[in-house]
Amino acid sequence: MTRSFPFHPDARRDLVLERIVDVPVALVWEAWTVPEHLMQWFTPKPWTTVACEIDLRPGGRFHTVMRSPEGASFPNTGCYLEVVPRERLVWTSAMEPGYHPAAIPVEGFHMTGIIEMAALGASRTKYVATVLHADAAATDKHRAMGFEEGWGTALGQLVEWAKGR
Repeated sequence: MTRSFPFHPDARRDLVLERIVDVPVALVWEAWTVPEHLMQWFTPKPWTTVACEIDLRPGGRFHTVMRSPEGASFPNTGCYLEVVPRERLVWTSAMEPGYHPAAIPVEGFHMTGIIEMAALGASRTKYVATVLHADAAATDKHRAMGFEEGWGTALGQLVEWAKGR
């Protein structure tokens, strides 16, 4: 995968989930960029995603509301930094739409998410999710929240959604 910006994951500050999935890259892209599709898989069950807004352009809004099994809602708003169709999405919680600085979120840290995808033939995709943090403490907190399991489960739900289409 080629990157349009200089980037090398830092093991102390970044978390990476890499998988090969049996889903065409076009469907992986659609799952990430169409709100009604993203709501079907984005949050590991029994949690749900009850709202989603996507303004798919640099500076555009990426907003979700996750709901816990107990009914508590957790809104998350970010700003897209890079949008390369069927290759890469980059967004950050550190900025609101229009590149305005964001307040510190409830969980106490900001993150930048990078989703990279590459077609492997007609029906498979190399999928890499990288989450950047400001420091090791934020990385450790995100890891302790269940990054690997949560993001892995969500990816499994994306695959289920795609195969059900």
